[in-house]
Amino acid sequence: MISVVIPCLNEAQYIDSALQSLLDQMDPGEGWEVIVADGRSDDGTRERLNHWQDTHAQFRWVDNPQRTTPRALNAGIEASKGETIIILGAHAQVDNDFLLRNAELLKAHPESGCVGGVVEQVHGSDRSRQIGAAMSTPFGVGDARFRIGGIAGHVDTVAFGAYRREVLDEIGWFDEALVRNQDDELNYRLLQSGWRIWFDPRIRSRYHVRSTYEKLLKQYHQYGYWKVFVNRKHGTITTWRQTIPAIFLATLGLSGLCWILELAGIWSHIWDGFGASIFMSAALLWAIAGLGSAISASQSVRDVSGILRAYGMIHFGYGWGYWRGILRFLILRSKPQEHAVKLTR
Repeated sequence: MISVVIPCLNEAQYIDSALQSLLDQMDPGEGWEVIVADGRSDDGTRERLNHWQDTHAQFRWVDNPQRTTPRALNAGIEASKGETIIILGAHAQVDNDFLLRNAELLKAHPESGCVGGVVEQVHGSDRSRQIGAAMSTPFGVGDARFRIGGIAGHVDTVAFGAYRREVLDEIGWFDEALVRNQDDELNYRLLQSGWRIWFDPRIRSRYHVRSTYEKLLKQYHQYGYWKVFVNRKHGTITTWRQTIPAIFLATLGLSGLCWILELAGIWSHIWDGFGASIFMSAALLWAIAGLGSAISASQSVRDVSGILRAYGMIHFGYGWGYWRGILRFLILRSKPQEHAVKLTR
């Protein structure tokens, strides 16, 4: 059996379309079920879940009083019956061959403990379309194939992965201390245990992106902040590409400070112009690369500035969150701050 696990909190606007896309599936050749773990929603979501549970035998929901994503995922896995566990978001819809493709690829790649595909962006406005475009380019989010697409092959992470239950039982389920990055951390443990992850662009799902720059900034700030927590847990940098926004932000900050010292005269004449040169060079390189990427990703001239702004939110948010995480988790050796434990949407 295939079990689809969906964490959910106040998703009345999207949960019907997510579940309908699963109801419309082609026959995957084996039984399947959907378990929604709801975090005490108070917007009508639970009434919708009751309706689906009462009218379709494949759908069930369980309570998640802790209201966090990893606890929801673990509660769903605990309630599930499948030998394959697929993680999905309440903001997502899937193609009608989604279950079939996942089942076929797990059988075709016995070396892989997880398979996954492309997550396309769904846009409700021009702004969200621009944000989605930024999140689908290498300049915006790096070389993550589940976001930008690419050829089938082994990768280091996927979103909405289909996992062998035996693998989850072997390496442990989702770390409930993590508000963000719990899937990346699980995938890292999976790779470290000797299993592999297979990406195939024929597995397709869609996700409603955030509609404001403020929400995008908060989202990536949390990604950067919690990535350091994951690094501390494992005693290593899990992927080096995660450090690029933090390095870029540090370059701007330190060179900007040097520039200020130059202007104030608190600097050796030998180094005059050093801070200004580094700052301007780094900013100019980012602007040129970002502009080129934004132009290639845009549908109109008006999109360019919106995509550039989204790049800024992604890179600054992630970099700033990463440095805050370094201070909090590596230097002060402290627990996460209370406000950082709250999810943003």
